[in-house]
Amino acid sequence: MTRRVGARRYHGRVPTPRERSEQIERDTLSPHAVLAAESRGRERPEPPDAIRTCFQRDRDRIVHSKAFRRLKHKTQVFLAPEGDHYRVRLTHTLDVSHIARTVARALRLNEDLTEAIALGHDLGHTPFGHAGERVIDKLMPGGFNHYEQSLRIVDVLENDGKGLNLTWEVRDGIAKHSKGKSGAPVGMSDAQRASTIEGQIMRVADLIAYVNHDIDDATRAGLLKPEELPDDPIRVLGRTSSARISTLVRDVVNETLAADLAEIRMSDRVLSAVLGLRSFLFDAVYENTIATAEFRKAEDILTGLWQKVHERPDEFLDRRTMTQEGADVAARDFVAGMTDRYAVRLFERLFIPKPWTEIVDHD
Repeated sequence: MTRRVGARRYHGRVPTPRERSEQIERDTLSPHAVLAAESRGRERPEPPDAIRTCFQRDRDRIVHSKAFRRLKHKTQVFLAPEGDHYRVRLTHTLDVSHIARTVARALRLNEDLTEAIALGHDLGHTPFGHAGERVIDKLMPGGFNHYEQSLRIVDVLENDGKGLNLTWEVRDGIAKHSKGKSGAPVGMSDAQRASTIEGQIMRVADLIAYVNHDIDDATRAGLLKPEELPDDPIRVLGRTSSARISTLVRDVVNETLAADLAEIRMSDRVLSAVLGLRSFLFDAVYENTIATAEFRKAEDILTGLWQKVHERPDEFLDRRTMTQEGADVAARDFVAGMTDRYAVRLFERLFIPKPWTEIVDHD
């Protein structure tokens, strides 16, 4: 892929700040980068912004969305953690964003597109983390996954049912970010991976972020001791979180450059190490008996709420969605969109009897 570099003609007028930004992209980014001026556009065409490129505009729409703000009260790994320093879904998203931007900048790719995808990738996550996703997947006819729900949020649910009308490239990156329990973040088929190389960064940034911060949180919670981490992956990646992140980011950048940015890549040695560490975390943390005991409580809460909102749909569910798509879809949108604490409070209101507070004087 080649691109002509040079000043664009503006017919004698002063270019807008957006046009200057677009020209900087033409002059400085890799030929493999997606240029904002060459985006496939939005489903509903809009006049361009005078200041921001289309991808900068998408980033801002995501950050200002209600779903993004709810991430601060959604579980990452530990349910309703008492400590101030445990990660939640919002801090995880910010971790992913800064790692993704670091990779994008090193590769001279479009940072704004990369950042928008990273910030939007987990908008569809349920309350109570992956435990919540599993229970809604069981309850919802046809199943459930958070990346499809993330796309539904930006396409349909936000902005009073109008959606955010994001660009094709951001939507594609959000829709194709998930790896599953045993999936690798690189080397997948064309059908599975994002169509842009910026979207492919998201998958590796997500893995780099959560493998490392989940070790940190599990150690803080007393589920892990540093010396219990498996020797072989740690020998390859590093003993500390910062060392492991540096190793992983450096490997992604170097291997991708060596492949002339044909796709995001990792070396076999480093990929094997990080997947080994990830597998260890599934056994030691994500499926730990202490953690899963709490997950079962979360599953009971969501199952009860699912049943109750079906019994009282007019009180809880969106009427337009029920009419057009059915009660199950409306219930999925409502329950999946809850924060942890809202789900607990609603469950208490609907299922826990209130004590009598009035004392009647019989004298």
